[in-house]
Amino acid sequence: MGGRDILHVDMDAFYVSVELRKRPDLHGLPVWVGGATRGVVLSASYEARAYGVEGGMSSTRARRLCPDAVAIRPDYDAYEAVSDGVFAIFEAITPLVERVSLDEAFLDITGTRRLLGQPAQVGELIRALVADEQGIACSVGLAPTKLIAKMASNRAKPNGLYQVRPGEVVEFLHPLDVEKIWGVGPSTTGHLHKLGLRTVG
Repeated sequence: MGGRDILHVDMDAFYVSVELRKRPDLHGLPVWVGGATRGVVLSASYEARAYGVEGGMSSTRARRLCPDAVAIRPDYDAYEAVSDGVFAIFEAITPLVERVSLDEAFLDITGTRRLLGQPAQVGELIRALVADEQGIACSVGLAPTKLIAKMASNRAKPNGLYQVRPGEVVEFLHPLDVEKIWGVGPSTTGHLHKLGLRTVG
């Protein structure tokens, strides 16, 4: 498990976070971006997620779960503009940026130590710049590989940083439920459970 420093950076509830910049009065309330009563939920605030609302869910079901939530129509131009600003920050840190989506990327920061310090310092710098320049929060996972960095950023959510050092990979992975592995969905989880496999270890 080699000598690379890989960051996975993921914006927290991205569409909702962008909308809350325009509607600070909605901070702390259950909010989703998407249809109010028809269509789908594109992104849900953590307050809405506490009621079971999540991205990809029908708005009808979301409204049943959380009748008092505020639904906001999506503004894709705003999301593109914020995404461009976030990726400009990434590219100022390292040229080795792999875009996963509008709000998610891998960064290879192996060569930045001399200029920017230890990997965790770089991760915190990115979090601070995104918050200061774009007004939204992100979570950062730091690890020797993309897979572990992705899983580490999930552990960091919301609005945190989690580092898995090379010697800590097995200790990090083994207690996790098998469904925490990136790419393992409900169908594969069901097959693994039938085999008696419930944790990575």
